[in-house]
Amino acid sequence: MRNRLGLIYSKLHSHFGPQHWWPAESPFEVMVGAILTQNTSWQNVEKAIANLKKHQVLNPRKIYNLPQAKLARLIRSTGYYNLKARRLKEFLKFFINEYAASVKKISQAKSGSLRKELLMVKGIGPETADSILLYALNKPVFVIDAYTKRIFSRHKLLPPDCAYPQAQGLFMSGLKKDARLFNEYHALLVALAKAYCRKSKPKCSVCPLDFL
Repeated sequence: MRNRLGLIYSKLHSHFGPQHWWPAESPFEVMVGAILTQNTSWQNVEKAIANLKKHQVLNPRKIYNLPQAKLARLIRSTGYYNLKARRLKEFLKFFINEYAASVKKISQAKSGSLRKELLMVKGIGPETADSILLYALNKPVFVIDAYTKRIFSRHKLLPPDCAYPQAQGLFMSGLKKDARLFNEYHALLVALAKAYCRKSKPKCSVCPLDFL
């Protein structure tokens, strides 16, 4: 499997090129984006983050101190904005209380223990927690999403109904534990899913992975 994962990566990287993901100006911006991107497109998240910047509140304590109704209005473009406002505040409560809102301090935490802490925050599931670990904090943790499961199940490399830990284990055991590699690999899978391996009307005949 290690050789096959390496071949898939090479084919995708050759086809799409470097993805430069996650697009953000700071680790904290990535954390916010990881929570806001739940069940919405990145385009909608970008609008919300631009709004937070426009109002000069893209800061842990400033967002946390905002009235929830105002925060919800600022992130309205992401959908489920009242729920996401609550989830964002829950995360910020944890970030401020446990790590003094310091990216440096939270970056020094060990991946395993920090992941457990994140999963205890209401509203943060495995994908969001791993996105924060990988993209914001540069921890070698592979992110699994619906795109990844779709691609690998269609190529018979994972069962269609596989659980998150099973899918993640495929990559964590089959690849060198390298944050940069995990970052690029996941971003390439997202690019493939959007361009070819679509939920409906997939373009299998011209897919870069048609050799599998």
